[in-house]
Amino acid sequence: MSSDTFRIEEVEAETRPPRARVEDAVDAPAVGERKRDYLDGFLTQKPQGDAAHEPGGALYEAIIDALKEIYDPEIPVNIYELGLIYNVEVTDGGHAVVTMTLTTPHCPVAESMPGEVELRVGSVPGVSIADVNLVWDPPWDPAKMSDEARLELGML
Repeated sequence: MSSDTFRIEEVEAETRPPRARVEDAVDAPAVGERKRDYLDGFLTQKPQGDAAHEPGGALYEAIIDALKEIYDPEIPVNIYELGLIYNVEVTDGGHAVVTMTLTTPHCPVAESMPGEVELRVGSVPGVSIADVNLVWDPPWDPAKMSDEARLELGML
């Protein structure tokens, strides 16, 4: 036999612990009034990109769309998907600054491509001034291409 023993106790009634009540809470709101909760700040926060000049905003996205219409004459892919556009900044006043590079400093379109980018970005409604900064550092390499560009060029 086992050395474990069980003790049996008979009770007349079960005593339950008291239930928590809303009225007992600290700083309880009046009946019918909803207390502000931790989601209040989250729910009133505006979505990112609401401003036209920020990523996701109408003006910014219109500039990106304009850049996607410019194709490298030697490669059948637009300059945005090729990764030639390093940065796009737009101010509240519509001043757009595009920082870009080319596949190589000896590229045949090195003289004309920045001018075309400036012209296309400047023609976007809402852009007052368009500036293009052509940089060589960091140098462009195929790793900067999007998956769409790689697919188009048969590199995937």
